[in-house]
Amino acid sequence: MKSLLPVLIAAPLLALAACNSKPSQPEVVDTNPDPMANVLANRAPIELPPAIKADKSFRCKDNSLVFVTFFQGDKQANVRLKEGETPVVLKASAAGEPKTAEGGWKLTGDEKSITLTTPKKAAQSCHV
Repeated sequence: MKSLLPVLIAAPLLALAACNSKPSQPEVVDTNPDPMANVLANRAPIELPPAIKADKSFRCKDNSLVFVTFFQGDKQANVRLKEGETPVVLKASAAGEPKTAEGGWKLTGDEKSITLTTPKKAAQSCHV
């Protein structure tokens, strides 16, 4: 009986040790290749939109208000002639150049003072 006791204890331990073995490679569940993998790998890098640098309201020479949002990189500004209005996006090809949009829009200046030309008004200076 004494010689049977170690065998009775070792048998369940060996069975548990065999059940707990893990495979060396992970199991692959889906073998279907991604049809867009090559397209996504070869696409051009995505350029994020610029961050807002400043959002200012200006008083112009004719006593009107203009709302301008300046963006990082100094290549884009959004102009609104009335608060809550859809902005006109003005862009420049390089920093420091005048920002323009279709229809005769032109903006020069910085966050302290600007010169704005709109389709309905000639160039006028505006300041904070």
